[in-house]
Amino acid sequence: MTLLVPGSDLTALRAQLAASPQAWLVACFCAAWCDTCEEYKPKLRALSSARPQHVFTWIDIEEHAELLGEVDVENFPTLLVQIGGRVVFYGPMLPHIGHLERLLDSLDEHSAPVTTALPDLPRLLAA
Repeated sequence: MTLLVPGSDLTALRAQLAASPQAWLVACFCAAWCDTCEEYKPKLRALSSARPQHVFTWIDIEEHAELLGEVDVENFPTLLVQIGGRVVFYGPMLPHIGHLERLLDSLDEHSAPVTTALPDLPRLLAA
């Protein structure tokens, strides 16, 4: 699977989420004006191609603010990893793709959930 962007790839994103309700959703919250994000994006795209079993999405916080609810993203990139209905990681990460690779390698279906104030992202993306 490739890196999906709400708006331009919404149909493909919905199809991926519907086909695999237990799929890992890896969401990167960034902004188009952020140079760090723009440098990180091709690396995230390459990682999404290398791990097609996961659903990767790029969410511009200004274009899709509704996906954040009342949560403010202050540092970029901020990442969310959700396995099925459980968020197992949410927070900022240094923009080195190796950090995300190691995080994904350390997680599994038994990883402890974390609490966030985010709305149910897969439900919003599927709507």
